[in-house]
This record gives sequence, C-alpha cells and structure tokens, in this order.
Amino acid sequence: MAEVILMPRLSDTMTEGVIAAWHKKVGDTVKKGDLLAEIETDKATMELESYKDGTLLHIGGDKGVKIQVDDLLAIVGKEGEDISSLVKGGQKLPDKKSEPAVENKQTTVTNTLEPATSPQVTSKGQQPTIDISKMEEVVLMPRLSDTMEEGVIASWHKNVGDPVKKGEVLAEIETDKATMELESYKNGTLLHIGAQKGEKIPVNGLLCIIGEKDKVDVGAIVAAVKGGGVVTIPTTQPAQIAAAESKQTDSTSTAVTNTSSENGRVKASPLAKKLAAEKGIDIKAISGSGDGGRIIKADIDNFKPVSKSAAASTTVPTIAAAIPVFTAGQEGHTDIPNSQIRNIIAKRLGESKFSAPHFYLTMEINMDNAMAARAQLNEVSPAKISFNDMVIKAAALALRQHPAVNASWMGDKIRRYSHIHIGIAVAIEDGLIVPVVRFADQKTLPQIAAESKELAGKAKNKKLQPNEFSGNTFTVSNLGMMDIEEFTAIINPPDSCIMAVGRIKEIVVKKGESFAVTNVMKITLSCDHRSVDGAVGAAFLQTFKKYVENPITMLL
Repeated sequence: MAEVILMPRLSDTMTEGVIAAWHKKVGDTVKKGDLLAEIETDKATMELESYKDGTLLHIGGDKGVKIQVDDLLAIVGKEGEDISSLVKGGQKLPDKKSEPAVENKQTTVTNTLEPATSPQVTSKGQQPTIDISKMEEVVLMPRLSDTMEEGVIASWHKNVGDPVKKGEVLAEIETDKATMELESYKNGTLLHIGAQKGEKIPVNGLLCIIGEKDKVDVGAIVAAVKGGGVVTIPTTQPAQIAAAESKQTDSTSTAVTNTSSENGRVKASPLAKKLAAEKGIDIKAISGSGDGGRIIKADIDNFKPVSKSAAASTTVPTIAAAIPVFTAGQEGHTDIPNSQIRNIIAKRLGESKFSAPHFYLTMEINMDNAMAARAQLNEVSPAKISFNDMVIKAAALALRQHPAVNASWMGDKIRRYSHIHIGIAVAIEDGLIVPVVRFADQKTLPQIAAESKELAGKAKNKKLQPNEFSGNTFTVSNLGMMDIEEFTAIINPPDSCIMAVGRIKEIVVKKGESFAVTNVMKITLSCDHRSVDGAVGAAFLQTFKKYVENPITMLL
C-alpha cells in the first residue's frame, strides 16, 4: 500500500519547509534510509531520508516550492499503484489554477516561489499589495534560539552590491546565547541590508534583500517593512509581477539543471555528520565515496587526520574588557553596554527567581572513593574524566529513579520528561551559557567527558548551535574549581532544579579511636516548589550521594 510522507516539523519553530533539492525523481526506486530530499527550514537545511522501500510515485512540489508542515511532501508505494485518492486527500497545497476571490479588497502578491500566484487588479482605485514576509528576495532575522527576541549584527561578510551564492556566509549574528553564522539560501546580489554592524534587528525584522537588481523594487520592500509588512505598488509599475513570473521560470529550469552538489553545502549522510561531530573531524576535509561524492559512514571510519593544528588555529573575535583609569582625587565611571547574552540572562533569571518559589537542600558528600576511582579511570579512559563529569553521570542516573525532579512547571500542568538532558553552566566573557549533554544517562563517563569538553570550548568561542544549548531538563553549576566551598544557584528555566557544586576540601574526622583526613564536597539543590516537594528533592540527593560515594555503581 502506498505511503504518504508529510512535511515533517524539523525544528521547534518551523511552520513550512522549502524544497532545496530532490535526490530522487518520480519513478525512481527508493530504499529505506535513502536520501529523498533536502529541506530548508527556518534554522537549517536538513536531509530527509525514506523510511520505507518502494517507488517514488508523487512529489508535492518541485525544487524551490514551499510546503507547510503536515502537508503532502511525497508518496512512496508500488510501481503503477493508484494514488489519486491520496493526492486529493493528502495534498493541502493551494490549487495552482485558482485565483483569489475579489471582495473589494486589495489583493496580495505572495511568495514568488509559489508558481501560479499573481496579483489581481481590483476595482478602480485599488492597487496590488505585497506581503514581504512571503517574498523570496526578503531575508528576515531568523529565531536562532528558543529564547531569542532580537539579534545584533556582529559583522557583515558581504557588502551591498556584492554577488551572493547559496551557502556563502552573509553575516554573523549575535543572539542571546551565541554568535552564529548566517548563510545565504539563494543566489543573487545583496541589494539592501537592514542594519549596520552593532545594530539590533528584532526576530522577523528585515535583515537583507537578495535578488536581481532590475527586478526587485527595494524601496517598496523597505517601505512595506516600515508600514507593517504590506505596501501598495502602483499598477503602472509591475516590476514585482515580472519578477514573480521570471523567478518561477528560473526555478523550474534550475530544478532540472542543478544538482545538490551545487548548493554550497557538504553532501553527507546524517550518520556521517553525527560521527564526524563525535570524533571532532572537520567533515569538509573528507572526500565522499557515496553517490555523487556523498560522505558516508565508511568515509568517517577510514579518515585519518593529518594534523589538528588547523582546528586549533581558529580565531574568534574578542571584546576587550573596559579597564577603568584610576586618578587620585578624581571621580568617574565607565558605562558598558549590555550584550544580548547579558540582557537575556538578566531577564530570564529575574523571571525565574521572582516567579519560581525556590527552596534549597544542601548535602555533604564523601569524595574519597570518587577520587580514587577517577585516578584509575583516567589511566585507561580515552578522554580525561573530571569530577564534574562524574557529577553529571550521577545526577543523570539519579533522575532515572526520581522522574519528579526531571520536570518542568507548565502553569496548568507539570511536564515530566522521559529523556534526561543535563545542562552544564559555562562562564563566558559575556556572562553565562548552558550547553546540554543530551541523553546523559545513556552515555559512559568518557563520552560525557569528551562531549562536555567540546561543548565548553564551543561555548567560550560562541560557536554553539541551537540544538547544543537548548532542551535541558536539569542543570549543573560547578564553581568548585574556583575554590568556592558552597553556593546556591538560580533555577535555569524550564528546569525544576539546578545543582550547585562546591570544591572538594579536606577535613579532619574521628575514625575509631583516632583521627584521619577525608575529602568532602558540598552540593546544594535549588528546587522549584511548584513542581518539586522537599521530600522529593531530598530523596533525589540521597540517590545521587550513593552514586558519587560508590562510583562503581555508575558503571553497572
């Protein structure tokens, strides 16, 4: 029986996807795991693999076409199978032959990627309008993190008038959590930029315009932005209409002639990308042996790095700290503008502290066995294991037994997670960021150690990707390495708890008839009393303590 494949939701904010490339055409044989298409979302271009064997019988749109989430993307089944009912029942794309009804209103020129859409001339005195949010030439500020409200232009890699190719870096955007590169998703000329270096643009604000100089009315688009996104275009200037028609023709021919190797991105299977990331391999340095030069798992397994100096030589722009000049008998001050990260820290932690009723549980843990076990493990471990790695592993295993702690307060309900993602608070120049070790309970100590080190390095260099600093269900904040003996931490939303870890110190204790020195560490659990009760938090800490004081139990 034929199987309908709908456009998946590939990110938390995705509402539609653009077909970047088809790797199969109608009539081709498809096997489970074969790459079907590449989909451009609001955050990245992602590969879509087939989840069944069969023949590709139908596609929901050609290259460049937008498809809404849960609309018909493709149909896979047996060759010759009747799919007419599935196409009619599963396709929600607008009828290409239909025209918008005229009800004494201004009509809209929609996205030029939607083939048969053209502005309608309404009754006398009315003029066509454009919706800039649906124009192919318009690039809006993307939401690059789950809490992002605006972005700051850290730098432009292109100037107005420069040619731009798909996949080239347009700009670096400073969000509330990291500085990220923004790549162009199309070819053309950079016709307009929405802000200069250092200026802010709200999410969905005009970032830039890319297109053909003679076919895009930049002034009308900018006016549309200032006017709320819709602007009237005189009927005597049909430049936008011509652009829409020519774009449709161009996209059709391009879909036939171009291949996915021409889109400026590395062709690699999702598994290959995952393995390369885990091994710290620059996937761009690998030659693919798959179809069309696609990088596959075997290429990663067989890759032998020549040198790590290239990776080590990566430089990141730093912001010089403002050092005040002290003059005897003279007053003065220095105002330091808040970074995006500092602003969001102030906002989110302020909300957390004053909306979540915090309570605190402190426990002292004997670290003698943990210290001995760590020394033994590091003799054979491929990655150096820290005490913080042991804390992460112990916390993850304790969360398995106490799911009420692995939860979020959702207002009208408490959400308990079946997965365990541990956030690690990392201090950076601009404040604090929390990269996430995903499925920490399922990883070994060496895996946690390697991943934590990689994430911390990316955090300090502002190179974290959105999936690397979101999705936490529990957070660990460790100031022990800074000789802090004990502290309390503010809960990191949406978590219900955060664990503050202090330093390991020697104390004298009585053992039998004599005295001896032992090593202890204090930890404090901050809990949201709306979702976690005192007894629940205390029981969690007891389980956590058993794991840390008997590290061998973490290896079972």
